[in-house]
Amino acid sequence: MSADKDEDPRMYGIKSRIRVVPDFPKPGIMFQDITTLLLDSKAFKDTIDLFVERYKDRNISVVAGIEARGFIFGPPIALAIGAKFVPLRKPGKLPGEVISEDYVLEYGKDCLQMHIGAVQPEERALVVDDLIATGGTLCAAMNLLERVGAEVVECACVIELPDLKGRERLKGKPLYVLVESH
Repeated sequence: MSADKDEDPRMYGIKSRIRVVPDFPKPGIMFQDITTLLLDSKAFKDTIDLFVERYKDRNISVVAGIEARGFIFGPPIALAIGAKFVPLRKPGKLPGEVISEDYVLEYGKDCLQMHIGAVQPEERALVVDDLIATGGTLCAAMNLLERVGAEVVECACVIELPDLKGRERLKGKPLYVLVESH
């Protein structure tokens, strides 16, 4: 599900603040740069507000943010809806005991880790990242949370690249995005 761009006037401001950088970080990639969105306090606030409006009454107790840009959007959403924020990080970044989930990207392999005990069985979780491309990272995040017994309610991203069909890899889990980019 995507926000209806025709109904909410905030959507134009958000979409217009996302810069597309051709051939970054390598030729053929059209990089979706959210740093320009963050420079506009109104567009950034509107982005957070749209997510908060969607999730404030969904009884979510955990907002899990994927490193690194999920750390930008996840904490303000968590604070606004009264949930805890749990960082999902790359290997070697979290002190203490962790559980790990390896996954395959379009260009190689990676891993996400979460502190053991950060999420309890039966907690309701929202997974947040800036962008979904092929869906590998979101799947790894969901697997981590489900392995400890949490219920993943939904995944939320600012941007979707629908041509890469990441939504199809989410095992039927709902995905909410604000902007589709082709």
